[in-house]
Amino acid sequence: MYTWTQAYNPINNVWLSTAVAAIPVVVLFYLLAVKKILAHRAAIAGFLASVLIAGFIFRMPWHMVTGAVSSGLVFAVIRIAWTLLAAVFIYELTVETGHFETIKESIGGLTPDRRLQVLLIAFAFGAVLEGAGGGGAPVAIAGAMMVGLGFDPFAAAILCLIANTAPVAYGGVGNPIRALVAVTGLPDADLSAMVGRILPWTALILPFRLVRSMAKWRDTFSIWPALLVCGGTFGAIQYYWSNFRDSALVDIVGGMVTLAALALFFKIWKPSKIWIYSHELAPKPKTRGKRTAAVLHAWSPFLLLAFFVVLWGVPAIKNVLDKTSFVLPVPGLHQQVVRVPPVVDKPRTEPAIYDIAWFSSTGTATFLAGLIAGPILGLSLGKTLRIFFRTCYRMRFSMAAILAMLGLGFVTRYSGMDAVLGLAMTHTGAAYPFFGTMLGWLGVALTGTDAGSNALFGSLQVITSERLGLSPVLMASANSAGGVMGKMIDTQSIIVACAAVGQEGKEGDVFRGVLPHSIALAAIVGLIVCWFAFFGQAWIPSGRVWR
Repeated sequence: MYTWTQAYNPINNVWLSTAVAAIPVVVLFYLLAVKKILAHRAAIAGFLASVLIAGFIFRMPWHMVTGAVSSGLVFAVIRIAWTLLAAVFIYELTVETGHFETIKESIGGLTPDRRLQVLLIAFAFGAVLEGAGGGGAPVAIAGAMMVGLGFDPFAAAILCLIANTAPVAYGGVGNPIRALVAVTGLPDADLSAMVGRILPWTALILPFRLVRSMAKWRDTFSIWPALLVCGGTFGAIQYYWSNFRDSALVDIVGGMVTLAALALFFKIWKPSKIWIYSHELAPKPKTRGKRTAAVLHAWSPFLLLAFFVVLWGVPAIKNVLDKTSFVLPVPGLHQQVVRVPPVVDKPRTEPAIYDIAWFSSTGTATFLAGLIAGPILGLSLGKTLRIFFRTCYRMRFSMAAILAMLGLGFVTRYSGMDAVLGLAMTHTGAAYPFFGTMLGWLGVALTGTDAGSNALFGSLQVITSERLGLSPVLMASANSAGGVMGKMIDTQSIIVACAAVGQEGKEGDVFRGVLPHSIALAAIVGLIVCWFAFFGQAWIPSGRVWR
């Protein structure tokens, strides 16, 4: 069988080889951050650059380049794009039927205190939206809701951006973790568990930082019980679900349970003084809200989503569904690319498999939930399907960006470009756990997605950690965990936030407003990762399976 050995110094100059290997990433970041072109166009440009460099500079046979691209596209379509599309479809159903207004009222009517509304809307409900699709939805929807309730528009944009961090590593029904699995080959359960051991600590901190960004320290600590209930509930669910259940429903379950916990808590605990903005009038007496049945009816699509995804994961059902899937070796690529020292201890061939999980995927479970939810909300099946196809059209550019990003990630992995960059990163030595985490932060800040950052840098993190004697599971997870803090400063999120609250033209002000929070929180994640690397190795998961 023909094999091709990766070259880690194709130009016979280490510095030049490293610079060339970085070109696809530099092209992507330059177009996004400097030229500010649309994300899908930047992703396609970066992808094309990776293909050309793989073929002409790294001299990867063109049939192998084609195989790497096709492998990435198949994974992207079935495991990521399909899931994201189905999740956004469910959200569109609630908007189309007007039930999203009921959802909004059911949250905003729990308390008139602005500090507590931030916890309910930006933090808890934002987590549900992030888990149900991600993209710009959590910032746009939560921001619009808060302005509708009377928040200062500029403050609403800042608050939603800061809040949309802790859930991002599991956003889009677990898409970032699946992207990490794709480019690293590490077990889903291990990566999910490790991220779930890093981020709950930031979930405890985030409610305090959120409220402090809008109120004085005195006003922040005066509601410390609510802040602890909020962060503690979400952090506990995030840890439990990511370690013992799955990576798909972490945000949805965590957000819903946090909403319920806060709603119950607010019935037995009230702040000593209602906090509102200085320009606001005193809050009006609370009017009677809609009946419980109407609220549950409005929430039914998200409840169905959670039910179907859990059902798909039940071992007895999963075993039946898995029989509908099939795997095929990628022609001309499977076990034909050879990685050699110093990237690995001894030469090994790389597997390349088409995993056609067409019915057992999370996306199919989510789509079926949407098909059932439509008629429950009062739509005909035909109208439900028309909304789905409209969603497909609206999401076409996001789908293109996902396909290009995963194609780029697979090409860099099989061509050896990731290995060249990983070898360069080993020069950071003992400081790598911190800088590796910040690399994930930079990736999300510039690409706009945790899944995109994982596709770019996941394999690099594994290679570098192995050369430095660190846990690959820890550093791959650190890429995703550190990346979440870059979400609040990425161009796409800031533009969406400003548009949602009517602050177009103030993107630069918003960026400056959230940047200190982003850097500080990313540094905290980096320090947590350092603790695991040097003192908490026993807490790094290995060989886990879902219960």
